[in-house]
Order: sequence, then C-alpha cells, then structure tokens
Amino acid sequence: MTNGDLYYDPYDVDIDVDPYPTYQRLRDEEPLYYNDRLDFWGLSRFADVGAALKDLKHLSSAKGDILEVIKADPVMPPGVFINEDPPLHTVHRVLVSRAFTPRKMKALEDKIRAFCVACLEPLVGSDRFDFVADLGDELPMRAIGMLVGIPDAEQPTVRDHAQRGLRNERGKPLTVTKDKYFDGDFYADYVSWREKNPSDDLITDLLNVEFEDVSGTTRRLTKEEILIFLAVIAGAGVETTGNLFGWLGKVLAEHPDQRQQIVSDRSLIPNAIEELLRFEPPGPHVARYVTEGVEYHGQTVPAGSTLLLMLSSANRDERQFTDPDRFDIHRSISQHVTFGVGAHFCLGAALARLEGRIALDEVLNRFPEWDLDMAQARRKPTTTVRGWDSMPAIVG
Repeated sequence: MTNGDLYYDPYDVDIDVDPYPTYQRLRDEEPLYYNDRLDFWGLSRFADVGAALKDLKHLSSAKGDILEVIKADPVMPPGVFINEDPPLHTVHRVLVSRAFTPRKMKALEDKIRAFCVACLEPLVGSDRFDFVADLGDELPMRAIGMLVGIPDAEQPTVRDHAQRGLRNERGKPLTVTKDKYFDGDFYADYVSWREKNPSDDLITDLLNVEFEDVSGTTRRLTKEEILIFLAVIAGAGVETTGNLFGWLGKVLAEHPDQRQQIVSDRSLIPNAIEELLRFEPPGPHVARYVTEGVEYHGQTVPAGSTLLLMLSSANRDERQFTDPDRFDIHRSISQHVTFGVGAHFCLGAALARLEGRIALDEVLNRFPEWDLDMAQARRKPTTTVRGWDSMPAIVG
C-alpha cells in the first residue's frame, strides 16, 4: 500500500518535529495507511478517526491504547479502566468519575488558581520563566494530588513516577514489560495512609464505595483495583495535561496579535484554550486492537491488527475545519478529538480545560508579552504524548 515516498512512523524523530505535512499527505493519498515495517494500520481523517473511536464492535481497548502496548500484549491487571471495554469499562468508569463531578471541579477551581498565583508571583520582576518547569510540571500535579488525596509533600514524587512511566528512548518504542504493564504498588503507602486518615478525596471514596460488578455481585473494590485506578489517573492527569502548558507558551508567542486580543478581552480565554487543544493536542494518537475485520476506504483491516488513530491529524483535517493549519482563537469549534469521542472520552477533560483557562489568565495578569528562548527549549522524549520538557520565555 505504500505510496512512493510516503512514510509515517510515530517513533520517527524527524517526522515528530513537524508531523503535519506528513499527516496532510496521509489524509489525501492514503487515508487508510499500512506500515509494513512496524505492522500497524493508521487512520488520519477526522470522520474516520471519530467513527473508529466510537466503534466498540470491531475495535477494542482491552489490550491497551498505545501502539507498543498492544504489540507486547501484556497482562492487564484489574482496574486499568482506560484499557477495558464495556461493560467492565462502564462499571469502573462510573466509580472513577466520582472525582470529576461538576461539584468537585467547582471546589477545585479556587485552589488551582491560588496555587497558580503562588507559582507565578515569585517570578514577577525576573526576565524569564518556563511554561513547563514553572507551570506544566506543577499545576497538574497539584490538581490531581488534591483530587485523589495524596499529601502535598508527596506530590512531586508521584509526578516524577508518572512521567518516567511514559518516557522512551528517542526514536524507539516505549519499553513494555509483558508480565506487568501498570505498577500500582507504588501507591500502596498512600492508600494505607488514607485508610487511617479519611478525607473528601477519591482514595477515601474508593476505599468505601460499594458497587455492583459485571457478575451482579455487590462488593467493595480490592486494594489492587484501587492502586491501579490511582496509577491510571496520575499518569493521564499529570503527564498529558502538563504538555498543554508548553504549547500554550509556544503557540501564543508565535501569534502575538491574538495574544494581545486575549489580554484585552479575557472572555476569549475559553475558546483560545479549545483552539490550542485542537491545534497542538498533547496526546497525538491512540491505538486500538482489531477484534473483527473492519473496512475503511474499500479495504479490510483484518482481525488481530493494530490500528493507530491519529488525533493530531484529524484535528487538522480540512474536511472538518476551514484553514486547519491556522491557529485562530475566534474559530467556531463544534468538536475536536483531542479528548477522544464516545465511551472512552477523557474523564479529566473538564479539569484540563479548567487548568488551562486559569493558567492563561494568571500568566497574562503578570506577563502580557513574552518571547521564546527556543535555543534552550527541550522536547519531551516520548511518543505517547507530544510536548516539551522546557519552554523558556523571556519577559520584561
């Protein structure tokens, strides 16, 4: 199926620097792409990706949602709800969603703003700050830590553990151990501490909740299930959301006229964050295991295959968005696929949006203008998320 020199590889460092021209060619020339070297199929158009995300008949999350995880086929412990199919996924998702209710988000808003202020205020008067080191590495960690009930002093350790789990050697797949993919044991001490010190947080909720499992049995969660829930939430909430902040600093520095509009009119912030999420998604793709042969563009992807859904490409599809490679804070966005679609829509979407809105508002309160020091910027060495380890800004 390879069309001449058209080649896409999610581990290719050169492609990853700017994947959008390659995505454009995939959408136009091979909307169903097959990489024979790595043995995976890929979808790149918005309509195809959206439909695949909702297709529970042919496509499964039970073997993982990362390309190399599906290939390794590791043993999935109970509770990795992002890697489950209904009805098990539905049961577990309902339990975890207790942490992400509108009431919980509202209660968290003032705390997130206060912490954001505490991060930025000491930097006022200096000539630079780092959108990742000073915000992206801090704010999501504090938000998730407060939400699940991990003590403040321990939150940096949790962040570092979550980040290490998604790092790979540049140009190579993530190393996946077949016999143990998710390590929940790391969180055992926190759960034991919360058993003795209950509070208004997710760990306490999970320790006490009774639910009906897929067999119809009413029971409480096992300790292993709770530990895995925490590992999943910490990984997604800390590492993925953290990438939003590096892109925020970079993209708005490259569009100073639009940044100035936001400075003058803060009501533009919610749509600016939405456009940023479309324009540079922190998670560029997800994968699915093909359980039944499924047809796209006149060809059948056979059962047993791995299918890569290119979210970043879908968000730049001109069949869905007018002039999609243009960043536009005034764009009317009915839907993008950054947070997924359907049963696996990201539980933390509201929290990520909230963090982004608060951070942009508070940054502009102190630094309405900035330039980038790209010579010191550092890309993140991972393929599961796409972003920066450092995005230094020059201010003042």
